[in-house]
Amino acid sequence: MTYTGAVTVGGPADVHELTDLMISKVAVGPMDNNAYLLRCRATGAQLLVDAAAEPQTLLSLIGEDGVESVVTTHRHGDHWSALAEVAGSTGARTYAGKEDAEGIPVPTDVLVEDGDVITVGEVELTARHLVGHTPGSIALVYDDPHGHPHVFTGDCLFPGGVGNTHQDPEAFTRLLTDVETKLFGRLPDETWVYPGHGADTTLGAERPHLAEWRARGW
Repeated sequence: MTYTGAVTVGGPADVHELTDLMISKVAVGPMDNNAYLLRCRATGAQLLVDAAAEPQTLLSLIGEDGVESVVTTHRHGDHWSALAEVAGSTGARTYAGKEDAEGIPVPTDVLVEDGDVITVGEVELTARHLVGHTPGSIALVYDDPHGHPHVFTGDCLFPGGVGNTHQDPEAFTRLLTDVETKLFGRLPDETWVYPGHGADTTLGAERPHLAEWRARGW
């Protein structure tokens, strides 16, 4: 079946099958968060992006093969509320942005900085530090050697705009500048975007609206 990224709380995962990587997207409540399970096809190693909520849903998605790593995109509670149980049940290594780790009440094993590489089996993900939604938000970029890139943006980029900066003009300007520079400035239009909530998009679909976002201020 063709991947769409359209998932609902309580519904099944949608699976994006790439040559070297399988990406399973699931929605969990109560805040309609997305969690993403990445599986290296060569080794079977797995990594979870955001243990957001519903630990049993996430553990069922992970299955008997376990998960080696859990990456938390940022420190807001709706993105880590299942982290203690998932990490405790699986022994997974925990990752978070260096500037956000102190706001996550589960110990962070690896403090992530801009440009750091996180591996899942033979697959490499590059972290991009994006400031504004929180001080230490990170996006993860998978530059697929067989196709276009894929980026997991947490709450920093959605269809229609960047993440909430709580009407702080300085934070908004910083976030949009980081997103423009580190994502739009480095990646092609075909790049698939997997956000922390809601539907997926592509950089190409959003790129024409960057000036509009900056003008409106949110």
